[in-house]
Amino acid sequence: MMMLERWHELLLTLQHNKLRTALTALSVSWGIFVLVILLGAGSGLEQSVEHNFEKDATNSILVRSGRTSLPFAGRPLGRKITFHNGDTAAISTSIPGVDHLSGRFIHGDDSVSFGQRHASFDIRGCEADYQFLAKTTILSGRFINDRDVEFRRKVAVIGPEVVAALFDGADPLGQYIQIRRNFYQVVGTYEDEGGEVELRKIYIPLSTAQLAYQGVDKVHQILYTVGSAGVAESNSMADATRDLIAHRYDFAPEDRRALTVHNNLADFTKITQIFGWIRSFVWIVGLGTIMAGVVGVSNVILISVQERTREIGIRKALGATPAAIVRSILAEALLVTSFAGYSGLIAGIGTLEIVARNMPQNDYVRDPHVDVRVALMAVAVLVIAGAFAGLAPAVRAVRVSPVVAMREE
Repeated sequence: MMMLERWHELLLTLQHNKLRTALTALSVSWGIFVLVILLGAGSGLEQSVEHNFEKDATNSILVRSGRTSLPFAGRPLGRKITFHNGDTAAISTSIPGVDHLSGRFIHGDDSVSFGQRHASFDIRGCEADYQFLAKTTILSGRFINDRDVEFRRKVAVIGPEVVAALFDGADPLGQYIQIRRNFYQVVGTYEDEGGEVELRKIYIPLSTAQLAYQGVDKVHQILYTVGSAGVAESNSMADATRDLIAHRYDFAPEDRRALTVHNNLADFTKITQIFGWIRSFVWIVGLGTIMAGVVGVSNVILISVQERTREIGIRKALGATPAAIVRSILAEALLVTSFAGYSGLIAGIGTLEIVARNMPQNDYVRDPHVDVRVALMAVAVLVIAGAFAGLAPAVRAVRVSPVVAMREE
């Protein structure tokens, strides 16, 4: 009964100053809402960037050729650099720390058929280790192996989009698909984390692609992973690769147009650091907004104490203990901050859910959401701050002299 009376009294106090209480609660709620939205937007941006890195292994290095743009040893400018099978072997034997390695032959889109079904898919020639470089997961069968490459077998590993378009629910393993005039036996199907584009590819042995598309021993790109190497060591491996290829094809190692060596690990590490700074900035902005609301709560409670000076004095004269008065003031502050914080949390999460469901797929923000545990922690911090906000006015109320208080008009 006593507890119900206290809550009834607390609600009457808040109702006595409806507008002031509502505006204060709104400022606190807005702080939590802004924090949740900022955290969700940051999460969506971070997931989008991570998704773009999922096409290849995070610890991989991609080597692409181009045309020379700097003079070197009397050789002409604009000379096209073309990789060959020997380059992958040279990297494997000359660069310490290379883990998985594969050349890549990019044929591009071509007509593929099975029975009466026809579609166009991206054809890629690769070696056995490419499975680890492209982060593919075998769903059935197997991936390209060394013997496929050695004997130039006409075998293919296909993605889910290919399976759906050509086989309509039938088991593709062991079946033969036709690419131009050649037939390839499907030996495996795969899943890839890199998105729909990666699921529309057909992988065939590198040597088979070179033979079928007159590539002789031509390689368009070379990829390898650096194992457990750190950023500094991977950068050294990338520099060593540049020097090696430059020496093999007689161009200036500093010629970036002749050769591109893309260190995925270094880029991923930089992006991770940037998002760490972004998260810190979001928390600073969000907590700053919340603290502004908490200051408002403190001011409202302080005004409330001043208006209730006579009431507090009478209570003390009737025997109210300092602890009871402090509890009454703190309860008012905690109720405002808790209700406002929870309302802002629900509004923020609800807004993110609506945005996530209705936002079209794009390359900038992907599945914006916020960790509920983090959001609840922010609300908990808010409630604790609200308790401290009400502490100073509560202490002031305790120090009120009953005689002086009852003289107040």
